[in-house]
Amino acid sequence: MANAGNLNAVRETMDVLLEISRLLNTGLDMESLSICVRLCEQGINPEALASVIKELRKATDSLKVAENMTG
Repeated sequence: MANAGNLNAVRETMDVLLEISRLLNTGLDMESLSICVRLCEQGINPEALASVIKELRKATDSLKVAENMTG
């Protein structure tokens, strides 16, 4: 039963993190947030991860604008 308690604790933690993420308008869904948490748990620098996410969003936005101009 300790395993079930552990699972519930993890779910509660992820729910809290998702709520904080929403309050901060990060735009991360549960899956993306879970991936970020796992990367941080494996030693990835959180600030570097945030920078990569921001850069990927900028690149995606630029591509969307370019597509709209040519399409």
